[in-house]
Amino acid sequence: MKGILQKQTGFPPVYDKDSKVLFLGSFPSVKSREISFYYGHKQNRFWRTVCGYFHEEIPNSVDGKRAFLLRNGIALWDIALSCEIVGSSDASIKNAEIADLSEIFTTARIQKIFLNGNLAYQLFLQKYADINIPYQKLPSTSPANPRFSQQIWTEALDAVFRLS
Repeated sequence: MKGILQKQTGFPPVYDKDSKVLFLGSFPSVKSREISFYYGHKQNRFWRTVCGYFHEEIPNSVDGKRAFLLRNGIALWDIALSCEIVGSSDASIKNAEIADLSEIFTTARIQKIFLNGNLAYQLFLQKYADINIPYQKLPSTSPANPRFSQQIWTEALDAVFRLS
């Protein structure tokens, strides 16, 4: 693997008292770290998928994206608060500090946790395998994932938002 393993820190979570679903990624990409917000790479499917589900345009600004999340009852964070990483490669992540999700659970009434990709799921299980909130691993929205499935994401979102 090319590059230098560097210690990096992620971003604070986005949530409020009305958040009912929590999306957890693994760790911000280089592009995301450049803009200091989640899913900053234009080819990442997260914003396209989630905004599309709610029939909304993708906001152009970080403030617009934050408002979209809160308006739709979505909390967003990464399971790794900090780690050593080469570029954006999940495979290179070492010494991940796992997020303390109680910060969100004391404020919001989260009904379901969605893990965006395999590494997010694996890191989550290290600390939260026995949590009493339902959780589900979804195919990563990363442009590097050829097995992404819009249908799986839509069905997962339907399970929470169609019941409301």
